[in-house]
Amino acid sequence: MIYVVEIPHTGKPAAWFAFNADDFERKVRAGKVGDPRTIFLAQSPREQLEALGLDPDAPDARAAAPDIFARAEQHGWDTPWYRADYLLDEPGSWEVEPVEVLEAYAAAASDGLASCRIYLSDQAAETALYKDPLYQGREGFYAHIALREQLIALEVIADDL
Repeated sequence: MIYVVEIPHTGKPAAWFAFNADDFERKVRAGKVGDPRTIFLAQSPREQLEALGLDPDAPDARAAAPDIFARAEQHGWDTPWYRADYLLDEPGSWEVEPVEVLEAYAAAASDGLASCRIYLSDQAAETALYKDPLYQGREGFYAHIALREQLIALEVIADDL
């Protein structure tokens, strides 16, 4: 399981879970419908041209997509480039340094929140519930309750109150 605790700038924290990485990605995508930013994309310059309906050998292709040709000249036509608008410094930019899919989706999940915690296992979530300072004291009460309710609902911990 993957657990997400969202702490908004105003209002009460909320927690939700995903069964696995695919489910997490699906839920994050669903929350970003209508947002023009790209969560994650990995494409070679050749694939980028194909997505535009262009052929690298076509005479007008370079003029239509000079940035793609520049990437191809730097690292070759088949080297993957990564776009992750929520994670990388400049939305819409492509980077040759690999980007982890889960990291890109975590950045999208936390976008617009005061804080966000993502736990990749039952054990990590349970440990955080009792040891992460975020869930302690008066300030952390509602976040603690939100995560606790998820862990109880999924029978990770017992309802001991």
